[in-house]
Amino acid sequence: MAKSSFEQIELDEKRILGELIKNANKSINDIAKSCHFSRLKVWRIINNLEKNHTIWGYTAIVDEEKLGKKTYVMLMKRSNKPTSKEIIDNIINRELPKTLKKFGIEFTHSFLLNGDYDWMLLFNANNVIDAKTVVETFHKIDKGYISDIKLIEKLFTVENCGVINPNINKLNEFFKI
Repeated sequence: MAKSSFEQIELDEKRILGELIKNANKSINDIAKSCHFSRLKVWRIINNLEKNHTIWGYTAIVDEEKLGKKTYVMLMKRSNKPTSKEIIDNIINRELPKTLKKFGIEFTHSFLLNGDYDWMLLFNANNVIDAKTVVETFHKIDKGYISDIKLIEKLFTVENCGVINPNINKLNEFFKI
């Protein structure tokens, strides 16, 4: 059975997205070659994916350790108090990350969750003391909206965005007895 043009477009988009997920730095020519598409087709599809916000942006996967940073995960549980418009506007406008960036704190991921916790933030900091400052800052500004915060330090990245850490053999150091 022949696929509709809409289904084929969707499949072509997924093939190109798969190539970009593997390596966002890949050239249009290389993607076209991998997918057996024309260069123009790849360019047009990527352009449409950017316009409709399927692709939000491009990023490099960085070894934080080489930058002298550590990565932390902060899990937050909301209280039953309804969230104010001010808090939502601050989240949308990224007010806290802008403020904390001055102190060397870089937020890398922010997720609204369904489960035991309601929000997850990943951020890079110089050390655990700076990371605990982030937690304290949230407690100060929460105004009763947060009932619990957990801070977790990431020890080692095995895989990030589908890319295996080139230093994966260092994982042995964490399991020596």
